[in-house]
Amino acid sequence: MNRRLPPLNSLKAFEVAARHLSFTRAADELFVTQAAVSHQIKALEEFLSMKLFVRKKRSLYLTEEGQSYYLDLKDIFKALNDATEKLLVKGEKGAITVALQTSFAIQWLVPRINGFSQMNPDIDVRIKAVNDNEGFLTDDVDVAIYYGRGKWPGIVADKLHTEYLTPVCAPSLFQGDKPLQALDDLGQHTLLHDSSRESWQEWLRHFNVLGVNVNHGPIFSHSMMVQQAASLGQGIALGHSVLARSEIEAGRLICPFEEKLVTKEAYYLVCEQSQADLGKITAFREWLLQQVKLEQDDQDFS
Repeated sequence: MNRRLPPLNSLKAFEVAARHLSFTRAADELFVTQAAVSHQIKALEEFLSMKLFVRKKRSLYLTEEGQSYYLDLKDIFKALNDATEKLLVKGEKGAITVALQTSFAIQWLVPRINGFSQMNPDIDVRIKAVNDNEGFLTDDVDVAIYYGRGKWPGIVADKLHTEYLTPVCAPSLFQGDKPLQALDDLGQHTLLHDSSRESWQEWLRHFNVLGVNVNHGPIFSHSMMVQQAASLGQGIALGHSVLARSEIEAGRLICPFEEKLVTKEAYYLVCEQSQADLGKITAFREWLLQQVKLEQDDQDFS
């Protein structure tokens, strides 16, 4: 039959008092009173039904049983300390797994991630591309980048970018024989859709553009495919300010109109509340938010 273990506080008080051979010094280390240490030792001796300390000429000594018990407990507490230290070090360094949508990974994070690695050479980054927000924060994922409105239960969320949509197309399409001088001219071109036709429907409704057949044009499952089709002159896409930026700066896409629609959703860096203070997560969060801040003032399409 297994006996219950003595209280951990009593064991710790005994280990410290045995190490110092002093209740007073044990109390100082444990930030309690000497009486509290004495009480814990007495409770342990009653639990074990044996004396662990004896006093001789105002000095404190371990009994034979106390000495044997201390040597065993000393190794156990050292193992506990080593295990805790190992866990904390792992939280500070080791590897960090980031889960996010494929388009955001390829078009935004991957071109920048080397900056984090240079600043944090002890943290290996693992990028995990997935299709939806659902299930991003699994047991093997430390942080994720969600696209949404910033409210997920039990999750710490930091907004990365305010995002807006504006039409983008290849320079060759803009210079072609079909004009792109007014919003109504969109009706003469093929619209390219990202996942569904809802974004174009909302954009045209917001700017009161009539006579455009939204129910026409191919639908792509990823933003990067929509942008590639647009850059090849296959039609006009709604460019996401975050994802289309590099293509616009490279001149492969242009913005024929100035109208921009701010979206209700945005990209957020998220993690479980219980993991938010881990060193590697804090390091990644600080780097990512600083990266966004540096780019924010320069984010607008031109």
